[in-house]
Amino acid sequence: RSGSAARRRRRRRGCEEVSPASPASPAADDAELARSGINMLLNNGFRESDELFRKYRNHSPLMSFGASFVSFLNAMMTFEEEKMQVAWDDLRATEKLCESDGTGVIETIKNKIKKSVKFALMERLQRQIILADCQVYLAVLSFIKQELSAYIKGGWILRKAWKIYNKCHSDISQLQENFEKKNSNQQGTPRSSHTTSSSSDQSNHNQEVNSLPKEGRLSVETLARLKGSVSFGYGLFHLCISMVPPHLLKIINLLGFPGDRQQGLSSLTYASESKDMKAPLATLALLWYHTVVQPFFALDGTDTQAGLAEAKAILHRKEEVYPNSSLFMFFKGRVQRLECQISSALTCFNNALELASEQREIQHVCLYEIGWCSMIELSFTDAYQAFDRLSLESRWSQCYYAYLTGVCQGAAGDLEGANKVFRDVQRLFRRKNNQIEQFSMRRAEHLVTLPPTRELCVLGVIEVLYLWKALANCSTSKLQLMSQALQGMDDAPFAGLKNLLLGAIHKCLGSTNSAVQCFHLAARNEEGLQSNSYVQPYSCYELGCVLLENPEVSGCAFYVLCMQEDYAGYDFENRLHVRIHSALATLKEEASQQ
Repeated sequence: RSGSAARRRRRRRGCEEVSPASPASPAADDAELARSGINMLLNNGFRESDELFRKYRNHSPLMSFGASFVSFLNAMMTFEEEKMQVAWDDLRATEKLCESDGTGVIETIKNKIKKSVKFALMERLQRQIILADCQVYLAVLSFIKQELSAYIKGGWILRKAWKIYNKCHSDISQLQENFEKKNSNQQGTPRSSHTTSSSSDQSNHNQEVNSLPKEGRLSVETLARLKGSVSFGYGLFHLCISMVPPHLLKIINLLGFPGDRQQGLSSLTYASESKDMKAPLATLALLWYHTVVQPFFALDGTDTQAGLAEAKAILHRKEEVYPNSSLFMFFKGRVQRLECQISSALTCFNNALELASEQREIQHVCLYEIGWCSMIELSFTDAYQAFDRLSLESRWSQCYYAYLTGVCQGAAGDLEGANKVFRDVQRLFRRKNNQIEQFSMRRAEHLVTLPPTRELCVLGVIEVLYLWKALANCSTSKLQLMSQALQGMDDAPFAGLKNLLLGAIHKCLGSTNSAVQCFHLAARNEEGLQSNSYVQPYSCYELGCVLLENPEVSGCAFYVLCMQEDYAGYDFENRLHVRIHSALATLKEEASQQ
């Protein structure tokens, strides 16, 4: 504890020793100061980072954005109304500071409108990128309200942000290309007198660049940093939109948003290797994608190991920079969990929990993973203790956490306590448009009516392990125990669900024929359809994925995957649409390569 206090004092002294760039000094100093603030945040210095940005927020748009980002991050981790309002006000203040005309950079150079340019070229680009970043975060805050008007407003704000990102990315890329051409021309052999019109145009353009005032010129290093800055938002746009279900994609395309996953990953990688303040955030975004999004949505088929090598490489490269970062320790635990090293993962999550002693929200993320790892190990008591703490402390979804607490508590044998918790789920149900809370509420109501038994609670645990794609992280021995528990059940209303879960377990164990048989039974089961509405469409998806692995019946796989379009209004529908969209895309890509 004294060591932690000493580290905090050193961080605080470090903040005080860093002085901001004076107005006359290079703006790169601001970039370094801002990046040091972000690094401080990621090394568990949340409070010190906030103090640094607050101290210098009026010094420059970059520091103002840093302060606003810390406010936004705090709001996103707490979902407290007061903090979300503070974040909104801070982002608006930064946005106002960055407002400038939207004249294109290249157009400005070509037309030599130097006198009308309010800021130096770098400053103009930087402000435009920050403006787009602010608009994205404001849109996120709007979406959280879950109101129709907020969705419309948020969508419009995102559209404006995308236009800025796209233009800045294009302009900076073109400027970089011009620099490269200029350097190659200077280093090349002398040209003959018969120059082409294109080379003449390029020469004229270079003269235009050189004719700019000295403060308006950009160095290669500055351009690279700005490219890294815009690549963060540009890449996130591409990556997130590439995961949108097809039925929503049409609407999004009407708004002018693209969605190229590889472009998104490439841009985020570029951003993570840049010297911009958002480089560490781009690194976290890549880790989030490779260890959370990709395995959860099965974006590379059904292989949960995809992307782990890249995640491990990132963690290895950043180990020296963030030796005691709770967030990086968390992602290390995620990698180990996906590699089925649950004991090591639990150690990482517990270490991250301790490192984040002053950051309650990061502690909650770690507790969540501890609960899940405990479920994977069938350590029901440890699991329900973690989820119980979350249900009491977290403001995100107490209803969902209470349901997880109940099924784990019941699976541990405390049926009276579980029954009480299931009744609490009904009281804590607040977000009627939230699929997770709707699912938790319906399940809790059903269990209270029955009432709950240990077998049904174990079924509930296995069900959430399946729905959250955690069965693949379970050891063979644990999967076999789950299979035995399910086979011992004889509850007709849950027959379809039981067969779906058995099929998923057989699939993880490599028993393909048994898996196909169970999925067929689940897909044909009509009894209990109302209480288990997702069973049939999910069974079709699972059956299609199994057939997809057999080249001889890939046509059947395509047909089975498309069968899910016959179903609608079931639990976690959008989640399945994303997975099917990915599976069909993989199938089409393989067909085109043959």
